[in-house]
Amino acid sequence: MIRIEDADRVRTLTLDRPEALNAFNEALYDATADALIDAAADPAVAVVVLTGAGRAFSAGTDLIEMAQLNSGTKVKGRHGFGGMVDRIQAFPKPLLVAVNGLGLGIGATVLGFADLAFMADTARLKCPFTSLAVAPEAGSSVTFPQLIGRQNAMWALLSSEWLSAAECLEMGLVFKVCPADELMAVTMRHARILAAKSIPSLIEAKRTVLDGLGDSVAQARRREDAAFGRLLGSPANIEALTAFAERREPDFAAIDAREG
Repeated sequence: MIRIEDADRVRTLTLDRPEALNAFNEALYDATADALIDAAADPAVAVVVLTGAGRAFSAGTDLIEMAQLNSGTKVKGRHGFGGMVDRIQAFPKPLLVAVNGLGLGIGATVLGFADLAFMADTARLKCPFTSLAVAPEAGSSVTFPQLIGRQNAMWALLSSEWLSAAECLEMGLVFKVCPADELMAVTMRHARILAAKSIPSLIEAKRTVLDGLGDSVAQARRREDAAFGRLLGSPANIEALTAFAERREPDFAAIDAREG
């Protein structure tokens, strides 16, 4: 589910559901949250690197399980989506993200919490919220405009279009792009530079940068959750999930015409 490796005061967390493109089910949300809690508390860990196994970084939330949760046939995890995002947002040490492949949904919006993000030149990102007839998540309605500017954020969050590695670098969504076979070496080289520093100094330095943003992100997440709640289970959202299962494009125009 998640692989944990330590070297030179750097802990690497590898999302390991390659058969599902590392999509987050409740078990993976829980495992990632627990791993972040452990890393935050471990005095031997100075830096955490988050990456994925196989050809994807993460395909986002497991839509099959989401449908089961919505229907009441699946029990939520101990942490779930919200709890994992809480742990990422509050993580006190440097968090580096190495995007090794496809990243959708939380596999893209997590970059809003990355202290440094690295991306393979073959990787792509997508925020598919409007294609699912839902709203942005994980504070991205604030973190993305802060990182990449309002218009780039609007395109990323409203279009549901793929963003290439080159586009992500140009926007400022990622720190560096490198050949796929060099991604982890480049990421780890930067991680080791940070990990050689005093952990209390790293924590305080990160806190001074991010403390002023905490309230705005918390407020954004509350707004996003409310918007998501209004849209989840709506006719358009049901059409989107049905279309996904049937491997076709959703017909939102017909839904809007009927509902209007």
